[in-house]
Amino acid sequence: MMKKTVDTEGLLAAIVEGIQNKKGHGVVALDMRTLHNAVCSYYIICNADSGIQVEAIGQSIEEVVLEKCGEKVLRTDGYQNAYWVVLDYFDIMVHVFRTEARDFYRLDQLWADAKTEIYKDLD
Repeated sequence: MMKKTVDTEGLLAAIVEGIQNKKGHGVVALDMRTLHNAVCSYYIICNADSGIQVEAIGQSIEEVVLEKCGEKVLRTDGYQNAYWVVLDYFDIMVHVFRTEARDFYRLDQLWADAKTEIYKDLD
């Protein structure tokens, strides 16, 4: 049985759409493909102002990715406190932070040498 190949760019677009559907802020994609020993192709990072919105963004991502790409998330963590939710799509790791957590952990800055794509916030 052959493993089905995932369209990384399509997956990336679906994840961003899921974030934007729930008005996530500060959406960035860190392209990890050129970095030595990177564990995935992309890190997607965004933030929200409340735990309810963090949870809603995570659920929206899961729904849009399943609908558009037919992919289920491999693992999740953080829904129980909705402070920092992580969604693992193997090739793409998604981090949805409460705004204060993103400001504190500054995950965006850990890979300063990664190519960064910044998405415009939708109003």
